[in-house]
Amino acid sequence: MRAFHITGRAVLAGAALLLSQADVRAEGEAKAPAAVKIELTDADKAALAKIRELGGQVLEVAQNDNRLDVSFHLADGKIGDDHLKPLAGLKCVVSLNVRGKDITDEGLAHLAGTTGLVRLHLERTKVTDAGLKHLAKLENLEYLNLYGTEVTDAGLAALEPLKKLKKLYLWQTKITEDGITKLTTARPELQVVPNPVKEKALAELEAKRKAEAEAAQKIEDEKKKAEEAKKKAEEEAKKKAEEEKKKAEEEAKKKEEEAKKAEADKKAEADKKAEAEKK
Repeated sequence: MRAFHITGRAVLAGAALLLSQADVRAEGEAKAPAAVKIELTDADKAALAKIRELGGQVLEVAQNDNRLDVSFHLADGKIGDDHLKPLAGLKCVVSLNVRGKDITDEGLAHLAGTTGLVRLHLERTKVTDAGLKHLAKLENLEYLNLYGTEVTDAGLAALEPLKKLKKLYLWQTKITEDGITKLTTARPELQVVPNPVKEKALAELEAKRKAEAEAAQKIEDEKKKAEEAKKKAEEEAKKKAEEEKKKAEEEAKKKEEEAKKAEADKKAEADKKAEAEKK
């Protein structure tokens, strides 16, 4: 089966990134749970201070929700596995974005205990199947973006236990149709993008709909053509009948005139003969 690796296709890559960003915005705009308040320990505060020191951005989810979004994707300089060390065991982090950074499988090991994570952006990082095994304990994870990574079908098995996972992005990976079919069979409620199996089914449905529409249109066109041909034939028959009637009337009139002329000639001849006999 063909892997979904579309290197060099800038349009698709751009669309993937835009959709990913739109999804994040939509999730960020979603109504947050009322008054979520967690108590940060001194160790948590120290870890968060270290994240900021390393160039990470740390923001509260909302005014009434002091859980945290952590992002390194806009940080300057090289961001690697060591930058994730302070995240180990932090329960207050709900979102992590390391898009486009030099994060490897070793870096994901630091996230194994970050069980509060709901969204995780790993697009265009260096993670592989081995790294996904470290995500198996992220029981609250709902969103995972693996666009532009080297993950394969084998890595998807590690995601099956993530029962809350709702959206999984797999553009430009080595995932095949077989891998996606296996995962979505085990997790039918999971939205996988792109999903060639679903897209194929939709394409077949659309093709069937189009064929039915074309067949119906063909029948309609043939019916219309037959009606037009019938109408034309009726008009031609009517015209021909009218022409034949007119011709017959003209011939009858001609014969009548000829008969009258013959009668007049006969009478004139008779009158002439009678006149001659009188003389």
